[in-house]
Amino acid sequence: MQFTCRAARVLSGCALLCASGATVAQTWPAKPVRVVIPWPPGGSNDVVGRIVMQKVGESLGQQFVVDNRPGASGAIGAEPVAKAPPDGYTIMVHSTTHLGNQHLYKKLPYDVLRDFAPVGTLAAQPGALAIHPSLPARSVKEFIALAKARPRQINYSSSGNGSAPHLSMALLVSMTGIELVHVPYKGGAMQVTALVGGESQASLATVSTVIAHLKSGRLRALGVSSARRSAILPDVPTIAEAGVPGYEMSPWIGVYAPANTPRPIIEKLNAESNRALKHPDIAASLTSQVLDPLPSTPEEFAQRIKVDFEKYGKLIRAAAVKVD
Repeated sequence: MQFTCRAARVLSGCALLCASGATVAQTWPAKPVRVVIPWPPGGSNDVVGRIVMQKVGESLGQQFVVDNRPGASGAIGAEPVAKAPPDGYTIMVHSTTHLGNQHLYKKLPYDVLRDFAPVGTLAAQPGALAIHPSLPARSVKEFIALAKARPRQINYSSSGNGSAPHLSMALLVSMTGIELVHVPYKGGAMQVTALVGGESQASLATVSTVIAHLKSGRLRALGVSSARRSAILPDVPTIAEAGVPGYEMSPWIGVYAPANTPRPIIEKLNAESNRALKHPDIAASLTSQVLDPLPSTPEEFAQRIKVDFEKYGKLIRAAAVKVD
């Protein structure tokens, strides 16, 4: 009889908890939601976050206010999200770089896997091997040959240590045996500005950040990092087909909430984000900037995180990169 009563109390408590979560979700958001983007304005994370979250805010009848907090490859902005109350009023838009940071930094004030709740992916961001026109290379094979002839004489820029552009190039380096000099910047916009200005000679940048410069001729694209050619750069081969068989890097951008955020809020935010991604205007806006809409469930995002966490860890260990 005692056991039966105890079980009844537990079941009753669970029912109350579920009911409480459902009630919270029904009233959420009752005030503005802070959207932390741990990158500077102008980069792909910022573009995706602003476009999608504005639509989510319109749908929910509440402001979703972007808060750019760049630095340390996104680690600076991620910290306040990890430590924020898990009430749905602080969320984060971040890229695969978030996973790499756990392997990159000796100490982080949070745990990437433990302190964040996956909400869903927003966009895939294919990369392109882009070079300054001063480099006499017209193909991936010619670039590799040039790099081998000039070991450590070619600088490549990235959006930060452990960022997707950094690890995309690190993978190319490890698969080809070339030696380049890595120059990290604080975000994609500065990474590309350095490349256009000739401070660096190459970069494996997200296509969205270099497409205007590729079209104007200020930069030259040699290959794309994805498994398939980009619809906006149909004449540019994949790096795999251009001479590095098996090469593939497909970074993404997703939404996170603090760990222990009520499940009904996670599901509501996920549903609204997916609805925004399927809106014709939003999809067209992202596609025009070479950001492929990538809706998912929280479970699918969690699985993607698990796989890519291991992949990025192997790349960082192979590149022997550490930041204190």
